[in-house]
Amino acid sequence: MTLRAGLEAWAHRQWAHRGLVACLLSPLSLLFRAISRSRQNRTVPNRLPVPVVVVGNIYVGGTGKTPVTIALVRELQSRGWHPGVISRGFGRRDDKVKLIDENTPAIEAGDEPLLIARETGVPVAVGRQRYAAGQRLLESHPEVDLIVSDDGLQHAALARDVEIAVVGARGLGNGWVLPAGPLREPPSRLDTVDAIVLNTTNEAVVESRTPRFAASSCFGPCTQLATGATETIDNLSEKIRAEHLKPLSAAGIAAPGRFFAMIRAHDIEGTELELGDHFDFAENPFANRQEDIIFITGKDAVKCRHIPTLATDKRLWVVGLEVQLDSYLIDLIDRRAQEAKRHAQ
Repeated sequence: MTLRAGLEAWAHRQWAHRGLVACLLSPLSLLFRAISRSRQNRTVPNRLPVPVVVVGNIYVGGTGKTPVTIALVRELQSRGWHPGVISRGFGRRDDKVKLIDENTPAIEAGDEPLLIARETGVPVAVGRQRYAAGQRLLESHPEVDLIVSDDGLQHAALARDVEIAVVGARGLGNGWVLPAGPLREPPSRLDTVDAIVLNTTNEAVVESRTPRFAASSCFGPCTQLATGATETIDNLSEKIRAEHLKPLSAAGIAAPGRFFAMIRAHDIEGTELELGDHFDFAENPFANRQEDIIFITGKDAVKCRHIPTLATDKRLWVVGLEVQLDSYLIDLIDRRAQEAKRHAQ
């Protein structure tokens, strides 16, 4: 585990319950809520000329929004929509609006928008001001008739027609907002969204009157980063056993435990390396590793592809992740978007 990953893990452990650290920080949470509420009240939302669907969360850090966004974009395409995606692009050099494609360096695009562009092929724009990003996207791609915002639930400057809140395996932690807890907004915010997507096997992690839909995940094809060769995770598992290979599972995502558990579920027992969310690979974490095969996530792969020492390392296998969304959720989003489209005409 890297130092950054260790600090993140410590913070999430503190946020999992209302212990001493959380209680000491609770007065600051009241201040955070007051400032956030004041900012929201002063913000006038700007409306784009096409329906906008926001996929976000109230838990700081990863809940699996990006895989859900990718799955949603594909489902909307199958319904006849021509979606585009906007995102802030965490980890970029600047906050200016930029159109990206699958070949844009991660430092200019952000790892998650770059992954979306690679996985879906739809137009993607990044920028701190999501409304401006949407405008730029529509100017450059007039065929886009619906915009999905990856993150942005708290970005009040962008008007939206559908709000989807993704809840991950950590649930809502201790239920307090930052810094005493892990939430950007209080749990009551979930009562105002249009749907909650549970990206976890624990359905008891949240209570709300908002409709809840489960997202299921499984591994798709694995791709050798250096060669582009593909293989199933089970065939690689058999190869590891037959050839007595040493495997390593590495993840620079917010909640790597689920990724590691899914790897173990395919009878792959080896070392696990938490890199920390949005790990930039400025230093090669595998340079001195002795393992024979290394499993990484798609989010990490988009950065590794631009680093020669990693892009040519034949030990690296990118594990594809496939998310299945409830058809009733897609029906709800499709219906709301169609209504918004009619009202805009």
